[in-house]
Amino acid sequence: MGSSAATSVQDGPVQGSAERPLAIEARGLIKRFDGFTAVDGVDLSVPEGSIYGILGPNGAGKTTTLRMLLGIIDPDSGLRRILGHDRPHEVAHTIGYLPEERGLYPSMKAYEAIAFMGALRGLPLNEGRRKGKELLEAHGLGYAIDRQIRQLSKGMAQQVQLLGTLVHDPRLVVFDEPFSGLDALNQGKLEKMIRGLAEKGTTVIFSTHVIAHAERLCDEVAIIAGGKVPFAGPVDVARDRIRPQVRLETRAQDGAWRAALPQDARHEGSFWYFSLPETGIEPLLRALIEGEAGILSLSIERAGLHDAFVAIAGEAAARALELGGEEERSQ
Repeated sequence: MGSSAATSVQDGPVQGSAERPLAIEARGLIKRFDGFTAVDGVDLSVPEGSIYGILGPNGAGKTTTLRMLLGIIDPDSGLRRILGHDRPHEVAHTIGYLPEERGLYPSMKAYEAIAFMGALRGLPLNEGRRKGKELLEAHGLGYAIDRQIRQLSKGMAQQVQLLGTLVHDPRLVVFDEPFSGLDALNQGKLEKMIRGLAEKGTTVIFSTHVIAHAERLCDEVAIIAGGKVPFAGPVDVARDRIRPQVRLETRAQDGAWRAALPQDARHEGSFWYFSLPETGIEPLLRALIEGEAGILSLSIERAGLHDAFVAIAGEAAARALELGGEEERSQ
């Protein structure tokens, strides 16, 4: 791994949103390749024990950011600290990393492949073999223990590599597009595994271009587009960038109560649609009741992460995000 002597954090650790110690902190990371700026001033604060997502379209700078954090490549400028260390390679044995480019030796047996990955992180080979067999059994792959990687399906091989990422019980797990190529069943298994890791206190950070995974799993997200991070923080805070939307159905079509509706209210059939007023719903309800509007139904829907992504990163980034998902589904 690369040296990070020029990228040590000088200002001391920065605490997370809940004042938890940080597993990862980065300030102003910049990386250029042949004059192209792939990452442009990225700031991240990942609390210990959290599930943290880096959400953005393909080519946004997600993989480059993760590689800089891990010390695989060095930033051109900026500060980083991993598990309290300025030099990532010093704590490599406590980190599990699943790169986007999967790769296992085809002739290795499944449990041997897991043991080999553990050995790269300092786990004794015999212990890795024992734990490899245990992990395969525990995850319903006991029948594949002695099979060579070339004899496994693509999905099974991905699961073997995933288990190899975890065999040494890392404190921090970094996944780069971990759901890519997995069917719906195995995606569900991986989501369950990620939640289980966090419950044990392991910090999980993963990149994805699929909003649904980030919304279901993450405590916090960094939205990245064009190498920049316009938002980093709790998912709920991102969603609150957009006011909740109200759907109101009334029996009456007109009356003095209509003056109480917000200016952005639009009428479709017997329904009204508008943003939740800053004063809340209660003043409007009083006006509707006193004006005998005849409330048939009323619902308040909070914005989803997709709408928040559009508001934060822009329509072009959102289209690129959706295009990446469509390309993956077609493969």
